[in-house]
Amino acid sequence: MVSSMKSHRCDPMRTASATQVALPHTLAKWGLLTELEHPRQMLSNITPNWYASIMGTGIVAVAAASLPQQFPGLRAAALVVWALAALLLIALTVATALHWRHHRVTARGHAADPVMAHFYGAPPMAMLTVGAGTLLLGRDVLGLQSAVVVDWVLWFAGTITGLVCAAAVPYLMFTRHRLKVDSAFGGWLMPMVPPMVSASTGALLIPYTPAGQARLTLLLCCYAMFGLSLLASIIVITLIWYRLAMHKTGPTKMVPTLWIVLGPLGQSITAANLLGGVAHGVLPAPYSTALQAFGVLYGVPVWGFALLWACIAAAITSRTARDHLPFSLTWWSFTFPVGTCVTATSGLALHTGSSLFKVAAGVFYLGLVAAWLIVAVRTAHGSVRGRLFLSAAAPAPDAVPA
Repeated sequence: MVSSMKSHRCDPMRTASATQVALPHTLAKWGLLTELEHPRQMLSNITPNWYASIMGTGIVAVAAASLPQQFPGLRAAALVVWALAALLLIALTVATALHWRHHRVTARGHAADPVMAHFYGAPPMAMLTVGAGTLLLGRDVLGLQSAVVVDWVLWFAGTITGLVCAAAVPYLMFTRHRLKVDSAFGGWLMPMVPPMVSASTGALLIPYTPAGQARLTLLLCCYAMFGLSLLASIIVITLIWYRLAMHKTGPTKMVPTLWIVLGPLGQSITAANLLGGVAHGVLPAPYSTALQAFGVLYGVPVWGFALLWACIAAAITSRTARDHLPFSLTWWSFTFPVGTCVTATSGLALHTGSSLFKVAAGVFYLGLVAAWLIVAVRTAHGSVRGRLFLSAAAPAPDAVPA
């Protein structure tokens, strides 16, 4: 007893150290990052799926600019949202660079994770979305010439990284990731969609490309990326349908990723109509006429399937939410894919003159804004408290050694 008391008295540093560890950091006193031991912990787990927040924010702005029915204040609001997406892109890119510098082992592990690796498709799409918003909306602030330059830079960066991702992630799946028969989920589409986004956003740049071979090359490359993404997406969507039929919905936190299926569907309709709309300035008739008609002939049937999938995804999500659907970054799957359906519907409205598509585009956009507001508020709350910066408790990535 005496010995124990002496031992306790002889170790004042241990007591002081314990007291020091228990003290909250300075920001915690202001209610910021209260769930983190230190603000530097924010950088320890910056995963690529964070870029989905930029995709979801950027598409709200881009979709607003494409709506067939405009009203006062819409463009100004969209401009603010685009600016927010641009700032988020800069901030997250800096945070990602610091993450790689200070937590290189963790950063390298993302590619070895059979789930997280697919979300490397998010950074390219974030760049492409912000770039498109710069051309459509940012020109009001930056001027047309500067907006075109910024869009070209982001388009090349997003297209190159997107093509690398579209090839590298399947390679990792085929050679290193250990997958099960029920592993397929909506996230498998993430590396497949960036080339489709490049195709649709590339169409916006065709009028600003020198006439002749340069413009023709861009158009043909966009159609090639359209086909690359479309065929790969069809394969993956088939696997997801099979997984759902044979193994049901799977983990609750993965249910929101079912909405990602709308991404390649809506984006492909958008790309087909945007490319068809600019083809007349690149190719002679009858090719230009055929490509413009293709946008409608392809778009309307795929739009019908997108509605079917939206109904299925909504029913499964509602069923899961009645039990419990915990918030995570996968909730951003409710935004960008829906946004592509808005731009798709707007494109069909433009080329058909259909009142049905005009009304549907407005309804879908209202749903997009509602989803974005909910997810953005939840993300902001989780970020302020620091919860979203904590590493998820999960087993080590299951991968075959190199």
